[in-house]
Amino acid sequence: MTFDEALSYLLSLGHETLAMKLGLQTTELLLEALGNPEKFYQAVQIAGTNGKGSTAVMLDSICRSAGIRTGLFTSPHLIRITERTKVAGEEVSQTDFARCATAVRNAAQRLLDERAIAALPTFFEQVTAIALLAFNEAKVDLAILETGLGGRLDSTTVARADMVALTPIALDHQEYLGEALAEIAAEKAAIIRPGVRAVVAPQLAEALAVIMKRCADCGVIPQLNDYETTVVGATDDGRLRVTFQTDQDRYEDVTIGLRGRHQVINAAVAIRLAECLRERGFQIPRAAIIKGIEEVQHAGRLELRQGQPSLLFDGAHNTAGAKALRAYLDEFVRAPVTLIFGAMRDKDLREMTTALFPCASQLVLTQPDNPRAATLGNVEGLVRKEIDSKKVILEPSATAALRRAYEVTPADGLICVTGSLYLIGEIQTILKQNADEQFAKYGFRH
Repeated sequence: MTFDEALSYLLSLGHETLAMKLGLQTTELLLEALGNPEKFYQAVQIAGTNGKGSTAVMLDSICRSAGIRTGLFTSPHLIRITERTKVAGEEVSQTDFARCATAVRNAAQRLLDERAIAALPTFFEQVTAIALLAFNEAKVDLAILETGLGGRLDSTTVARADMVALTPIALDHQEYLGEALAEIAAEKAAIIRPGVRAVVAPQLAEALAVIMKRCADCGVIPQLNDYETTVVGATDDGRLRVTFQTDQDRYEDVTIGLRGRHQVINAAVAIRLAECLRERGFQIPRAAIIKGIEEVQHAGRLELRQGQPSLLFDGAHNTAGAKALRAYLDEFVRAPVTLIFGAMRDKDLREMTTALFPCASQLVLTQPDNPRAATLGNVEGLVRKEIDSKKVILEPSATAALRRAYEVTPADGLICVTGSLYLIGEIQTILKQNADEQFAKYGFRH
C-alpha cells in the first residue's frame, strides 16, 4: 500500500474510540504473526489519566539527550497519523509507515482467513502493531509507550514492558473503565506485573490504595513519592523552574520545557524513570536528564504561539485537565482571553465548563468534526447564568469559530483553544492550510 492507501485502510476500520475493542488476545495474535517485534527492545509503559503523554515525551527527550535510540508511541495525533510513531525524535516517514501498515494488514487478513480471529483488528490495535514493528525495523534501544485507554486491556500492554509508570489518576472514560475512581485505578494499575519496576506519581487516596494492593499482589515495591520538588521560580509564560532531589541525585534550578505547574509532577516521574533505566544499564548522565527536561516539547499541551493576538492550545479534555488549564490562565495570563471550546459529549462537560468559562472575556463555542462531539446545544446549555450572554458566540465549525475569535480578540489578547485534542488538531490543520490567506489579515503567521 502507498501511504494514502494505508491511511484510508486504517480509517475504514472505524473511529478510534467508537469502534474500540478492549482486550489483548487479538493484538497478541497479530504481533505473533509479525514475528513478535516487541521482543527485540526494552520498553517503558506509561498509564494514567492526565500527564502520561507529557511524561512520555519528557522521558523520550531525556533518553535522546543521552544518545539512546528511542521509539515513542503516543496518541491521539493532532494533524498527521505519523505523529504517533517517532524514532529518535522524528516522525516515522510515510514510506516506512506504509510498509509497516501493509505488513500489519496482511498479517491481520491471514488471521481472519484462518479464523484465528473473528474480525479484523481495530484501528488502535493495528496502529499499535505498526509502531512496534517500525521500532524493531529501526533497531531502537528503548520503546516508550503511552497507554491509550486504561491499561489492563490496552494494546500497548502486549509489549510487556519491564518498567511502568502511573501518572495521576482521575475520573475519565467511565463508560469503558468504570464509574468509581477505584475501578479506573484498577484498570490502569494492571500494567504492574511481577518483576517490573514501577514509578507511581502522587495519587488520590482511593486510587493509591488500589495501586498499592496491586503492587503487593505482584511483589513489586513501587518508587513512590521518593523525591522532593522545590519550585524556585517561573518564566513569564509559565515554565516552572524547579529543583528535584531524589535518593540518587540533585537537579538544581531546572526550567521545565512544558508550561504549567502540573508539569512538575510529570517531570519528577520522568526523572525517576530515567534513574531506573540507568539502574538497568542505560547510560543516562545527570546532564542528559537536565537537558531533556529543559528542551522537551509537546504539541497541543499548553502550546503557546506568540502573535497579535497570541494562540494557546491545550488539550484539556477532562475535568482535571480543565482545572489545570484554569490554574495556568489565572497564574500566568494577564491578557484578555477568548476561549474557543469544543469537547466530546462523553466527558463531564458541566465540571469542565464550570472551571473554564468564567475566565473568558469572549467565549466561542463550536462543535469539533468528530462523531463523539458534543453539539452546540449540549454546550450552550452549560453556560452559567452569571456569564454575560453578549460574550457568548456560537459557531458551527472550527473554521468559523477561529475566524470569529480573531475578530473579537484585541491584538494584545490571547485566543485559547481547548476542550479536546481533536479540536486542537482540526484548528491547527486549518491554520497550516490557510496561514497565508484566510487568517493572514489577523496577524497570524504559521
